[in-house]
Amino acid sequence: MKLNRVTRWLALLGAVLLAGTAAGCQKQAAAAPVAQKLTAPKAAPATVHDPSIVQTNGRYYIIGSHMQFASSKNLIQWQQLSTSVKDTKLFSNITAELGPALSDAETDTFWAGDIEQLKDGKYYMYYCACQGSSPTSVLGVAVADKVTGPYKDQGIILRSGGAIKDDAAYDATQQPNVVDPHVFHDQTGQLWMVYGSYSGGIFILKMNEETGKPYPGQGYGQRLLGGNHVRIEGAYMLYNKQTDYYYLFLSFGGLSADGGYNLRVFRSRQPNGGFVDVQGQQAADIRGKLGTTFDDAAIQDYGNKLIGNFTWKEGSKQVGYVSPGHNTAFQDKQTGKYFVMFHTRFPGRGEYYEDRVHQMFFTRDGWPVLNPAPYDQETKTNYTTKQVIGDYQIVQMNKLITEDPATAKTTTVDQDGKLTGKVTGSWTNKNGQATLKTNQTTYSGVFISSWDPYQKAQTMMFSGTDAQGEPVFMRRMVTR
Repeated sequence: MKLNRVTRWLALLGAVLLAGTAAGCQKQAAAAPVAQKLTAPKAAPATVHDPSIVQTNGRYYIIGSHMQFASSKNLIQWQQLSTSVKDTKLFSNITAELGPALSDAETDTFWAGDIEQLKDGKYYMYYCACQGSSPTSVLGVAVADKVTGPYKDQGIILRSGGAIKDDAAYDATQQPNVVDPHVFHDQTGQLWMVYGSYSGGIFILKMNEETGKPYPGQGYGQRLLGGNHVRIEGAYMLYNKQTDYYYLFLSFGGLSADGGYNLRVFRSRQPNGGFVDVQGQQAADIRGKLGTTFDDAAIQDYGNKLIGNFTWKEGSKQVGYVSPGHNTAFQDKQTGKYFVMFHTRFPGRGEYYEDRVHQMFFTRDGWPVLNPAPYDQETKTNYTTKQVIGDYQIVQMNKLITEDPATAKTTTVDQDGKLTGKVTGSWTNKNGQATLKTNQTTYSGVFISSWDPYQKAQTMMFSGTDAQGEPVFMRRMVTR
């Protein structure tokens, strides 16, 4: 245990004993909202746009756009290893080695990349470069013996738009922009790559484990969803052994502070198709109307929304997230916990962004929900009624793609199973799964005792999702 957590552990020990658990240094909620005198955790966030994670050698590494690179031992304190193409050490001379890719894509930087360790033990970096105002893009692969490099280029594997050299026909409304790759193994060991952004949609390719490249003869692969330039990108795949589903995470909307970026998820029994949301809507049906560009109205009803713009009220300020998106989703190899990591902007701070890691849980119906609070080593247990009751702020999000944040109202979680205050209804909590019923909406989710970075105290959170795939967040207010 690190020294900066000893004080917090001692302060919580009494509450843990009173709660009758044997959780050791696991954090617990107090029996009711009480004053907390705990030391705030020394979080050190990374600044990596479009983070993609690889866990190896006891550390986590994330790579993103512009060759931004960072590492951590605990998902809380991050070390920034590079901030741009100019200071990256992933290649001995990146502009020389990957110069042709930059030239063909008509750019001087790289977009969201991915690093995966294949069965030969080597690390394969899938890099992409794009012109930006058009899908003039290239996607290539480089290989290294160490995750930190130096990587050696193995060549370009896909081209789109103006980067196509042989005058082949290309239709940006139906064919993909070859960026935002995520390479993964399915449960049979088969290697795949899911990729794409806007343009013709999100596609998937079967990959050769021996070379790290696509098998020949597939073209761009199989379309999963999208088309006619709808704003969907950042595909990431995660398999959950307990539910036996593949979960496809996507970012809808625009990444800027006023773009309404938000995270959504679909699931399927197979990695290469059949993805649906909680309403049974087929992801393959998602496409903009012919002749339109950025038709958000055509896509915003699809998918289970995990998180979007939202704010808590903290004193006279509004705190929270603006345009959270472009995630990585993973299961920790040591703890078995599930996580989503994404970049986000913040209220009143313009285009400044940082990364956040949130623990992810699955409802009784097998749909993921995110802890409203950033990860701080919390471990979920079956909480008693006394541990849950109190005064909360509640944020109910809809599925609109908008820059307007969902804002907090107040409610009280009562001993008798009722919600009272500005938001009324009822609640239950049994065997680690909870239900909120409010305004004729039923949310399935979980309570989780967490560190609140705004109140600087340990408190109770709730996260849930309803039958339309709209999320709800709650945090209990701490009595000072």
